[in-house]
Amino acid sequence: MRLFSSPATPFGRMATVTIHECGLAGRVEVVHASGTPLDPGTMPVAQNPLGKIPVLELDDGRAIYDSRVICRYLDHVSASGLYPEGPALWDVLTLEATAHGVAEAALLMAYEWRLRPEELRFQPWVEGQWSKAARTLDAVESLWTPLLEDPLTGAHIALGCALGYLDFRHDARGWREGRPRLAAWEAGFAARPAMLATRPVG
Repeated sequence: MRLFSSPATPFGRMATVTIHECGLAGRVEVVHASGTPLDPGTMPVAQNPLGKIPVLELDDGRAIYDSRVICRYLDHVSASGLYPEGPALWDVLTLEATAHGVAEAALLMAYEWRLRPEELRFQPWVEGQWSKAARTLDAVESLWTPLLEDPLTGAHIALGCALGYLDFRHDARGWREGRPRLAAWEAGFAARPAMLATRPVG
C-alpha cells in the first residue's frame, strides 16, 4: 500500500499515526505529496480528483481517501480495535468528527495567511474560524475528557493530531489556557511513539 501525505497536514498525520499504532509501518509506503487549492502541485489527483491528501492506494490499485475512511480501513485490515462495536462507536465517531472540525478550522486559518495576498486577508473571518475551534475545545474540556481516559481509539488519534496542528501553525493562540484537563491529556498523548515519529517540523 502507498499513502500519499505530508507531515504538515493534520489529516495526513492522523493516517500516519494510525499506521504506526496498527503495526502497519512495514506494509505502507509513505509518499510525500504537497499542493494547495491554488496549485495542486504533486497532489495525487489521479487517485483523488479532489486534489486532497491523504490518499491510500491499495495493493490492487484502488484508492481510498478522506482520513476518516483511511483510518477505518487501516484499523479493519489490522484488526486493531480502534473503533469499538456497539453503542460506544457513536461517541468515538462523534469525537473524531469534532476533532476533524477543529483541524479544518485551523487549516482554513493557515490558508488565509499562507495563500491570500495581505491586502485581501479578512481578519474577522479568521477570528470566526478560531471561535469555532475554541468553542469546540471548551466542549471537549467539559464533556469529552472521560472518553479520553478510555483505551486508544480513532478519536484519540484525531484529537491528538488536531491539537498538534494548533501547536504547529497557531501556537500563539495558546489553546491550553483554561483547559487544564485537555492540556494534561495532550501532554501524555503527544509522548506516544507514533506521535513522536510523525511530529511536523519547520
